[in-house]
Amino acid sequence: MHTPTRRAFLAATSASVAALSGCSASDSTVTPTEGALRGLELSGERVASGFDAPVDVVVPRSGEFFVADQFGEIRYFDGAKTAPAAITDLTDRLADPGGEMGLLGIALHPEYDGSGRMYVRYSAPLRAGMPSNYSHRFVLSEFRVSGGRLDRDSERMLLEIPEPQINHNAGAVGFGPDGYLYVGVGDGGAANDQGRGHVDDWYDAVEGGNGQDVTENLLGSLLRIDVDSRDADRPYGVPEDNPLVGQPGLDEQYAWGFRNPWRFSFGPDGRLFVADVGQSSYEEINVVERGGNYGWNVREGRSCVQAEECPTTGPEGDPLVDPVIQYPHEGDGITGISVIGGYVYDGPAIPSLQGRYVFADYVAEGELFVGTEGDDGWSLDAVPVSGIQSRVLSFGRTPAGELLVCSTGDSGGAVHRIRAAEATAE
Repeated sequence: MHTPTRRAFLAATSASVAALSGCSASDSTVTPTEGALRGLELSGERVASGFDAPVDVVVPRSGEFFVADQFGEIRYFDGAKTAPAAITDLTDRLADPGGEMGLLGIALHPEYDGSGRMYVRYSAPLRAGMPSNYSHRFVLSEFRVSGGRLDRDSERMLLEIPEPQINHNAGAVGFGPDGYLYVGVGDGGAANDQGRGHVDDWYDAVEGGNGQDVTENLLGSLLRIDVDSRDADRPYGVPEDNPLVGQPGLDEQYAWGFRNPWRFSFGPDGRLFVADVGQSSYEEINVVERGGNYGWNVREGRSCVQAEECPTTGPEGDPLVDPVIQYPHEGDGITGISVIGGYVYDGPAIPSLQGRYVFADYVAEGELFVGTEGDDGWSLDAVPVSGIQSRVLSFGRTPAGELLVCSTGDSGGAVHRIRAAEATAE
């Protein structure tokens, strides 16, 4: 299988992000604050390099971590060594990677103890029976892993979704405190949740709407499944308290109204933070709850899509939930075009970040964003960061609560541990 060069990857990624974002808005709804973060500067301590596009990192135990490279390799690092101790190559199972397709997410089963199960999200070619004019196939599979290497022959495919377009593939997978596997699914691609593969929904002002549909497909949703059981008609179980069990809709869906949820995480208090990439105007961070409707394609952030006025509730009177943080593509203050979801920081190394949500934007070179919850809602700061590649792709978290950043640039991709600048060792 031909693997594009790093130069081709960077060019393709830049093009796809531009297409994802569309045009820009000039108004800003976030006023950056300083307070406890005044003067804070961050820096990256490199822990692994040599990647094309490291899009996910999981750390099951101190000194041990797995990194997913978008072009098909899962690399395992053990101890302080900079070279991988094991590499699993899945490139032969991918649709052509690059842009927003490829190997997109990994998660280890909570019972992993050096061996166990890993769940892998990737883009695969269409198979027989899927619409021939669609782009590719969303795949979620389970593999056995031991000694840092996946057993390629152990693949058990859990979920397949035909994807009509090349973009909005999301890709994050992760276990919640409840032991269930959560899976982010984009709206199917293109623009405005319209066109080929985008079904009609209840909202007439914008044609199409996988984000607002809960009966025809799983696109535009956050799923929640039980990988430790199986139903009669599927290779996984569905938790009985999923919101649509026994109701009209697809049982796997946990929340909906998403465009392209690029990374999610659970905070120390169990809250679920989901970053949803916007289209023309706003990027958003949502605190997601069971059965929540997060607005797309009726709204982008807190604003209407293709209409001057729009509803604030769904067809049954359920609210369209506002993001806790949003920022514009243009304007004064903090801007960006493609949000990269992170984590609530609870490590000891950077006390001023304690309890704050740290994330990024793909084009915010030299900055990480910090959301702070207060009595009057959330505020947003940009904190300078040095020593990492120019484009942040993803975040990880160590068992001690410290943050890892996956990034890429002209010199390739790397994973860094984030420290306060004065505390970073070269």
